[in-house]
Parts: sequence; structure tokens; C-alpha cells
Amino acid sequence: MTFGLEKKEYSLKQIISDLTAQNNIRENLSNLRKEIKEESACEEAKELLSDKKELIEGFLESDDAKTRKNAALLIGDLKWDDSVDKLFDAYKNETTLFVKSAYLTAIANLKAYKLLPDLRDKLEELQGMEVAEENMKHHQEELRALNKIIIKYEGITRHTAITSGQDMELLLVTNRNHREVVRRELENDLGIKTAKVHPLGVMVQTDHLKKIFAVRSFRDMLFPIHTGGLLDSNPRKAAEQLWKSDLYKLLTDLHKEPAPFYYRIECRSGMDLDKRSDFSKKLASALDGLSGGMLINSASDYEVELRLIANREGKFFAAVKLYTIADHRFDYRKNAISASIHPSTAALLMEIARPYLKENAQIMDPFCGVGTMLIERDKKQAAREVYGTDIFGDAIEMARENTELAGRKYNYIHRDFFDFKHDYLFDEIVTNMPMRGKKTREEMESFYEEFFDKAKEILTNEGIIIMYTNEIGFVKKHLRLNQDYRLIQETCIQTKGDFYLLIMTLKR
Repeated sequence: MTFGLEKKEYSLKQIISDLTAQNNIRENLSNLRKEIKEESACEEAKELLSDKKELIEGFLESDDAKTRKNAALLIGDLKWDDSVDKLFDAYKNETTLFVKSAYLTAIANLKAYKLLPDLRDKLEELQGMEVAEENMKHHQEELRALNKIIIKYEGITRHTAITSGQDMELLLVTNRNHREVVRRELENDLGIKTAKVHPLGVMVQTDHLKKIFAVRSFRDMLFPIHTGGLLDSNPRKAAEQLWKSDLYKLLTDLHKEPAPFYYRIECRSGMDLDKRSDFSKKLASALDGLSGGMLINSASDYEVELRLIANREGKFFAAVKLYTIADHRFDYRKNAISASIHPSTAALLMEIARPYLKENAQIMDPFCGVGTMLIERDKKQAAREVYGTDIFGDAIEMARENTELAGRKYNYIHRDFFDFKHDYLFDEIVTNMPMRGKKTREEMESFYEEFFDKAKEILTNEGIIIMYTNEIGFVKKHLRLNQDYRLIQETCIQTKGDFYLLIMTLKR
């Protein structure tokens, strides 16, 4: 370990010695940047360079463009705040396009608040500039870098959504196997008879957006973008389609404040990560340019998500998710663990099970986790008494907090369900069954056998089990062996993973 540190120190000293001697400046600046990626090495470099700031700053005036670029980025890496004026002066004087954004990237790492007026002026100048196609890439890099600095200090322009008084087209993203469940819920509960099933969910028209949130079984609310067809797989062409579409009109119609709108791109496709990232960057660059600053790509601070969903041919359905519209349906879910069910899935299960839910029932979840299944069951049909057990004590504490946030009072007990005893019987068992994990097939089969035996002890006659599981084989085997149970509904929820909702009744 010591040898490694000594070797690193020697490498830094050698590079800095070569820079002092003006040897291979461009390469050594680049090598030094690579060497100081670790914090300890960066601190070491700062010490070794403490009396050589003028040397490094002098490289900003080199005749070689890549040397200027590497010198600027190195100053940013070293966080030399007192060099910010020199960087900005060099940026203003720079004539090589591919270098300009490097100065701004460096400035973004430094304390640059005093430069804000000048940076805003520069941004306005660039936004009004006509740029040749061959220079567009570098122009957009410069714009993005400028915006990043300004957002760092000022944040983004915040918008207030208009959620009523105009006709809006929505796509509710749902479980694709159960789009009809959500459509019926819209019709039966909200009186919306015009909702239509879509390949990704349910399309609905409304003039009062917030009432849609009374439906809990959809996952996401999107606004479709009408592009005259699917988006092209070429990012530049896709950007042109988006800018010619109703995207900008949709954003301005749905918000009180004017542009700019800050957005990110969420690309969902079979492309590998690098290709997806490259496509998104090129699309954002082109769209920012076409919009003239009305749309600004911002990866970390945004109000708009441009969601692109690819088909098998690599073209994209386009929609917008607006973070200016608050979805409070699942605010109670402050806590979750890896095995937690998504609350919209739990709500979907309860909607499917609705005909079997008893009013004022006494309910038990033997493997309650953070309480999601119980909360969504209670929200669908009010219960009288609610109990949950779990062997994971942290989950019980999380469940208590989630339930309090949901405005409910349940009885959570840190105990193995198979050791649980109670003075009275329960009308329902509602549960998301534990995953197999490291258990063997034999252990899992024994677990299900024990579950059904225990359920008999705590359920009333004609009591209901509402079970979410991916071990349907074990369930059906024990139902065959146990004549006291009858399967009354079987619904595949997710084909991938074979997840089923099973509803059973006990009749002694």
C-alpha cells in the first residue's frame, strides 16, 4: 500500500516537473488531470502546485488550443477560486469553438457568483445568434455549460401548472395487462365514459386534471405530444419533429409563467446505456438550439421530463411528464425496503379484488413490510381493525411511520406470523408473499404449507385470502391438498416473473 502511494507521489512530482520545464505541456496537463481524480491525489497536487499557479494560468495563453483546454479544466479540477477572473477573460478571448465550453466547465467548479451578470449577458447573446450547422454542436455545448453555472446560483424559473378550465388529453401509464381495470375505474368512479385503452395505458380527456388522482391504480400521468407519427431514430430529425409538434404550446398552455422550460430526457429503449445516452445528448442539443432558449436541457434541476418510449423498429412515442403537477396519492410512502410493492400495484390489486372486500372488516397482513398493502386495502374499502406482523423490525417501524402519514392507526407487531396469536378471528388476510430468495424449493413449499395451516387458525369461516405471489404452483398444490380452501379468482398481474393475484376463501 505504501509503495502505491509513493508511486503516485512520484508520478505527480514527475508530471509537475515536466510542466515546469515546459515539456510535452498538452500531454502532461491531460495526465495530471487523470492522476488527480482521487481526492487524496488532488490535495497532494494542490500542495505541489501551490507556488506554480502563474505557470498553469500561463498555459491559458498557449498557441495550442488543446493545451488551453486542458489548462482550463485542470484549474477547475483544482478548484482554484482566485483564478476565476483569468478563466473568464480567457473564455471571452477564445476563438476556437471546441475550447470555449471547457472554460465554462471549469468556472462551474469555482465560486463564480460575481460573474453572473456577465454570464447572463453572454447567454442572451448566444441564444440570439445564428449558427451554421457545422458549429451547432460546440454552440450547444457552450449554451449548456452557461446554463449550468446560472442554474447553480439562481435555480430554474419555476412554473405554476393550470389544472382546470381547459380540455386536456392524458395518458395514464398502467400495468399493460390490466388497462381495462383502470378504464373501468375511471368510468365507474369518476363518470368518465370517454376513456380509451392505449398500448401504454389509458387515454383520457378531462377539464379538471386533479380529480383524476382519485384513481390510484395507474402509475404515471403523461401528456402525449402530437408529432404526426413516431419520432425518428435520428436525434436531429427527432428534435425537429418535437419542435414542430404541440410540445411548446402544451407547456405554455398548461402553465401561468412563460418560457424557458427546463427539461430532462428519459429514453426507454432496448439500446445499451452508452447509445441511449448519446442519443439523448444529441437530441437535447438539437432541441435546445431549435427552441432558441425556450427549452433548456438540465439534468439535475428540471420541471419537465420528455419521455421517449421506443418500439421494435427503434422509433419513439413521445410524451411529457410534468413535475409542476403534484401527485399526492402516495405521499404516505416515506419508507420502503427492497421487497416493497409499488403502491400503484397494490392499489391495482385492491381494485381487482374490490368485489370481495368486506366493509368494516378485520384485516391481517402476515408479512406486512412497510404497510403498503394494508394502507391501499383500507383506502379501497374502510376496515374496522387492521393488524400487520413482520420478522423485520426495521420494516415494522417504517410501516408505523407510513401509516401515520396516511392518517391511519393500525396494529403492527414485530413477530413471526407463525407465532402470532389473537383473541378474535380475522375476516381477511391481505398480503404480498415473501420472495423465495435463498430458500430452497423444499423450504419454500414447507413455508406455503405452514402459511395455509396458520391461516385456518386466524380466519373466520368464509374468510378471504387476498394473496400476491409468484409461487402459484405451491399455492395450487396446497389448495388441492387442503379441501377447506377454495380458489375464487386467479389473475395474472405480471407475465414477467409470473406474479399472480389469488383470491381464496376458507370454508370449514
